[in-house]
Formats: sequence, structure tokens, C-alpha cells
Amino acid sequence: MTVIVTDTGFGPDTHTGDFFALEALTDGAGSVDLPSDTDPRALAPFLGSLSMIRVDFPSFADGRGFSIARALRRMGYAGRLRAKGHVLADQYAMARRSGFDEVEIDDTLAARQPEAQWLARADWRAHDYRSRLAS
Repeated sequence: MTVIVTDTGFGPDTHTGDFFALEALTDGAGSVDLPSDTDPRALAPFLGSLSMIRVDFPSFADGRGFSIARALRRMGYAGRLRAKGHVLADQYAMARRSGFDEVEIDDTLAARQPEAQWLARADWRAHDYRSRLAS
């Protein structure tokens, strides 16, 4: 099972439909799974028709997914963007700042890092270096 983390805490997965590999997209409609080594420019022709992009985090030490999310948002992707895998509660604010709407974790990680740890980082806009400089 999986748990979806948003700014309001843990919740169920509300996404319906299948995820496809980038190579399997024909008309671009639907949802796509991206490995962490994907060049986001490969999605350019499909950005307007994808309902969700899910980016894999194979390790908590692999930050390429954050760069992919930022690039996709800069390219104009306005749909749902999900980080999946080994994202830690401490990385939640970075995930949100880079463009992710939500994080998908497994039950084991949710048990090790309960909802309260994620909610402590949910006010991600207030705790960046720019807000600290302004005060």
C-alpha cells in the first residue's frame, strides 16, 4: 500500500487510471512514470495533455527528481506532479518548493516517519531562506 502526503497530512491515493512509461505514451494523454534519470525535455510535446507526472526517487540521497520537477514547472507543466519513493519528511519542503504537489511513500516509511513529522514541514513557504532574510 501507499500513502499520499500533502500539506494537510496523510491521505489515500485519489488518482485513478494507470501510469505509463514515457516510451509508451502515444498521444500523451494519461499519467506517466518517470525514472530519476529522465531528461524532462522529452516530455515537452505531452505537457498539455498529461493528467499526472510521477517522478521516482530511488534513494533519499538522489536529488535528481527535484531538478526534474523544477524543469517541468519552468516548461509550463501545470498538472499534478508527484514524487514517489524514498523522500524523507525532512525533504518535504524542498519537494514542494521544487514543484511537487504531493509525495507518495510506502507504509513502511509512513510508520518510521509518522504524519506529525511531515506536518511539521507542511508550512514550506514560511521556512525558506528568503523569508528568514525578510524578517
